[in-house]
Amino acid sequence: MNPSTPQRLQSIRGMNDILPPEAARWARLEAIAADCLRRYGYQPIRLPVVEPTPLFTRAIGAVTDIVEKEMYSFVDSLNGDELTLRPEGTAGCARAVIQHGLANQSAQRLYYMGPMFRHERPQKGRYRQFHQIGVEAFGLPGPDVDAELILLTRRLWRELGLADIRLQINSLGQPEERARHRADLIAYLEGFSARLDADAQRRLHSNPLRILDSKNPEMQDICAKAPKLLDYLGAESLAHFADLQRILRDADIDFVINPRLVRGLDYYNHGVFEWVTDNLGAQSAVCAGGRYDGLVAQLGGKPTPACGFALGVERLMALIAAHDGANAPLPPDVYLAHQGGKASRLAFDVAEKLRDAGMDARLHCGGGSFKAQMKKADSLGAAFAVIIGDDEAASGEVQLKSLRDETFGQRRMRADALSGFILDHFFNNSDTGRNNRHGGI
Repeated sequence: MNPSTPQRLQSIRGMNDILPPEAARWARLEAIAADCLRRYGYQPIRLPVVEPTPLFTRAIGAVTDIVEKEMYSFVDSLNGDELTLRPEGTAGCARAVIQHGLANQSAQRLYYMGPMFRHERPQKGRYRQFHQIGVEAFGLPGPDVDAELILLTRRLWRELGLADIRLQINSLGQPEERARHRADLIAYLEGFSARLDADAQRRLHSNPLRILDSKNPEMQDICAKAPKLLDYLGAESLAHFADLQRILRDADIDFVINPRLVRGLDYYNHGVFEWVTDNLGAQSAVCAGGRYDGLVAQLGGKPTPACGFALGVERLMALIAAHDGANAPLPPDVYLAHQGGKASRLAFDVAEKLRDAGMDARLHCGGGSFKAQMKKADSLGAAFAVIIGDDEAASGEVQLKSLRDETFGQRRMRADALSGFILDHFFNNSDTGRNNRHGGI
């Protein structure tokens, strides 16, 4: 390398650029999710990417993989504050609810979108900067709101055109029930101490529930025969779980009870759930959620019932790509080809009017023959080409050509009637409408 040539810089391993056209599909996914959440009464909240490190050590627990091995933590050199790039969103959302007194006002239905950070070994579906859509409900004891969150996610899968996602549920009961189960679970696992892997050995006395979620094949028979938390639930917890199941059955939502579905954090209680798939390899969970009634009090607020979920955007986008089989750019509705000074001025005006009408109007830039411009319009998958020469411009007219319907052909019309004609004859039609053409991710 020439010593005078600056070194080319690369992105950090596991922190990926999202390029066009994939970025447009991300935006489309986020818009569909935001619209779905709006219909359930959830409002957006924007949270800092950097939070005080004690927020996560208190909320997540000091003896967890996230805190011990995965958090990007540092000391602010300007004031000595201990800070962390957020590894998840629930703790920050609960902190905001407490700090701004939101829980004192009324029940809060909130959602957020954005990047999270964990120092993990990058692999498909697991990155060091990853993105989540998080949904949190505060002040509602459930189980109705728990079920509503599951209905919300089912609606989202439908609107994204995804079918091969299955629901698993479980109950973690109340803290005292978990304490009895925890003591028996530790005693049981100690009987297999020679067979426990390194992670299980480390978690045995600090976080034994997480051992049940082990993906190590050599641990599966041990975990399968371990004491089940469901057997330790009292009448109140069983009733809560039964009500959740009843609402799901009434809503025709298929589910399986997975007694090994756990959360390794003390503030979780009652129902937990995951949506899983077989189409993502080892990373099967697309969305995970549950009730965490203890978190707000644990962070210094008054006791507040709460539940929520987070879905992984990268994993969801991988499912969508596998389902659609392509990652092509979204095609424009109209491509405007033009030649000549008067034609160019009219083309700019027509393009703006098409955009005013809600259409994606791509104006050709850079010159070139009509033949080359039409070839570009076709390669982009445009539905229509608008062709404007100086002769058309002199009379305030354009040529409209369908690039996807040979029966339409090409016709000349007034420029000021163009957008209304396209909307009335094509994009407002239920079979060929714009919403159908652009309805997918």
